[in-house]
Amino acid sequence: MTTLAGEAMASRETATRQPGVLQQMWNSRADYLYVLPAIVVMLVVIAYPIYYTIELSFFKTPPGLQLRDKIFIGTENYTAILSSDVFWKVTVNTAIWTLASTLIAFVLGYASALALHRDFAGRAVLRAILIIPWVISAVAASYIWKWIYHSDFGIIGAVMVQMGIVDRQPNFIDNVNTVLPSLIVVNIWREFPFAMIMVMAGLQTVPEQLLRAAKVDGASAWQRFWHVTFPHLRSVSTVTILLLAVANFNSFIIPWIMTGGGPSNASHIWITHIYELAFGRQRWGVAAAYSVLLFLILMVLGYFYVRALSGNESKEQGA
Repeated sequence: MTTLAGEAMASRETATRQPGVLQQMWNSRADYLYVLPAIVVMLVVIAYPIYYTIELSFFKTPPGLQLRDKIFIGTENYTAILSSDVFWKVTVNTAIWTLASTLIAFVLGYASALALHRDFAGRAVLRAILIIPWVISAVAASYIWKWIYHSDFGIIGAVMVQMGIVDRQPNFIDNVNTVLPSLIVVNIWREFPFAMIMVMAGLQTVPEQLLRAAKVDGASAWQRFWHVTFPHLRSVSTVTILLLAVANFNSFIIPWIMTGGGPSNASHIWITHIYELAFGRQRWGVAAAYSVLLFLILMVLGYFYVRALSGNESKEQGA
């Protein structure tokens, strides 16, 4: 009992003698000097723009008014946004664009990775061909597809006319009913190679011993995929879907270059609408309020992304 009491007293004395947080930081002040330049850059490049955007969202900036003369209006920008019909139309467009592009691109990439994982003649060449849409410039791809979709000289329309499917070349990106699906096709074409690469990397981690053991036990190809391959790809699939969702939510080049948000806002998504409000109409306050809402949504997606990565690291350490 005396020994236990002495040990407890010693541990309490040691705890009381341990330096506080401020003292520890002061003792490690030399270490902080090494990361100080990075902290300064982050404050200038990231923290200040975020702060200024949030501040600007509470001000009114009519066209022609200098930013230094902005008028404080509180939360009126947010109220105006949420009560606007254009906001809800753009939000629906953004949801359709993000969900369709993400899910279809992921499914195509997943299927392509599974097909290319097998050994066959010409596999390396086919891999290189399928990666081309992802490595070429988004600007170049947008102009190429804009020409392919052209209502007078487009390749797709010409082939459809020659095959007798239609009588005249259709307007893919000049029609409010077809413009968004047409842009989604282009976006999927550009992004599915990324999903394919990620899944192919994940396939390299599937233990061959388990697959051979399942085959020896009489498992079919589908059963081996569902019970062995698919569980091992669950983590990389989650990360890939989240990365695609964030990229699509911020996708700007394809819709802006191909249609500029038209016709009649039918292809406007959040990021293009923010750009038009800020640099087209010079409504900086409203654009800043939009940006704050977009930032909050991306923070939620970022939380799930970090959580998925943390889960992967925990599993690897546990293994």
